[in-house]
Amino acid sequence: MTVVDLRYSAASLRQARRAGHRPRPQLLRHKVEVYSWARSDPRDRSVSEWADIEERRARQRLRLRLGAVRRTVNAPTDGPRAAEAIDDLDVLPARHRRNAIWLY
Repeated sequence: MTVVDLRYSAASLRQARRAGHRPRPQLLRHKVEVYSWARSDPRDRSVSEWADIEERRARQRLRLRLGAVRRTVNAPTDGPRAAEAIDDLDVLPARHRRNAIWLY
């Protein structure tokens, strides 16, 4: 497989800076040997199944965290310590299911 890319070399950046114009990218070709294709079978459901599992886990973590926040807010305490506890509460957003596709 041949990968074609445009890159700026250090020399072209120096030359452009001296001349006062924009640098011109150079065409680079890399030859790469590929031994396996990622997700070459379009009917392969392994990524979507893994994404479903990760999405369920993220929703479960979110529910547990919100339950802890609810218990803290509804706790029968008064005074400055209760206000400090409420200020420390933070709920991280659940990760989007597409995250599993990129991490696979």
